[in-house]
Amino acid sequence: MPSMTEPKLIAGNANLTLANAIARRMSMHRGMSVGLVDARVERFNDGEIFVEVFENVRGEDMFIIQPVSRPANDNLMELLIIADALRRSSASRTTAVIPYFGYARQDRRTKSRTPISAKLVANMLTEAGIERILTMDLHAAQIQGFFDIPVDNLYAAPIFALDIEHHFKGNLDNVTVVSPDVGGVARARELAQRIGCALAIVDKRREKQGEVAEMTVIGDVKDQTCIIVDDICDTAGTLCKAADVLLENGAAEVHAYTTHGVLSGPAIERVTGSQLKSLVITDTIEAPEAVRTCPNIRIVPTAPIFAQAILNTWNGTSISSLLDIDTLGPIYEGTYAKL
Repeated sequence: MPSMTEPKLIAGNANLTLANAIARRMSMHRGMSVGLVDARVERFNDGEIFVEVFENVRGEDMFIIQPVSRPANDNLMELLIIADALRRSSASRTTAVIPYFGYARQDRRTKSRTPISAKLVANMLTEAGIERILTMDLHAAQIQGFFDIPVDNLYAAPIFALDIEHHFKGNLDNVTVVSPDVGGVARARELAQRIGCALAIVDKRREKQGEVAEMTVIGDVKDQTCIIVDDICDTAGTLCKAADVLLENGAAEVHAYTTHGVLSGPAIERVTGSQLKSLVITDTIEAPEAVRTCPNIRIVPTAPIFAQAILNTWNGTSISSLLDIDTLGPIYEGTYAKL
């Protein structure tokens, strides 16, 4: 049964641009104004986070929009404290919309005496009163099992497929999707199947942690437009080196599609000076000015899919339907629809 209350949005400081874009999209869908709940999320002089909600939220279906991006600890604490404030204000249900789930790369013990931080974060979110998680492209799908509450994991692949079909129209026969490592083959294969293209793999061997000693291309990329697909671009070292190796193996040009543009340290400088013709990221992490003005970085929006996912969660309809291009095309207002 659809809820009788309207969905209400509240946001931390991690990505207010995306939060406002989601609110605007929901306003279009609802035919009425949907804004962010009036609240303040600020810090005391010693760095402690304080939250005050200025509107009545008793009995309301609340959605907190807050990626756990840099600074991850601050943004995570904001999310937890907002959730606690809503629980103590008698909200009927609280859903955390976490476009980028920080700590997801710490999903298992890689050595003795190391934590599984993703599980710890899952416990903290649940204990804070969050009853549902909505996220995108979890680094490790098994993290959904860390929660005893529902987790909806959206995928960027259908958005990327629409974008590729739009920007590479007429040249799809010469496109090859490339996984930058063996672990990302499933993600690359899914995108390749969506757009009906060939698949290749860049197999990398490390001498030591953080340093790639050798890369080998598995598959024929000669004269192909190669599209590297990954979920996270952090320092961009592997991505840029993979582009070099593909070109050395005869690729005509190389593009990259990455869901979460962490882009830390030397990443922007590396991408700017690389042989990548373009790097396409989403806006799950708020892009600083240096990213927005980088000539070979392009940002695609996620507000349309998150707005629809929030509405589907609120009225109890399917989330998985948003993984289909035929459903997603109209949501993106024809921008990436098949032409």
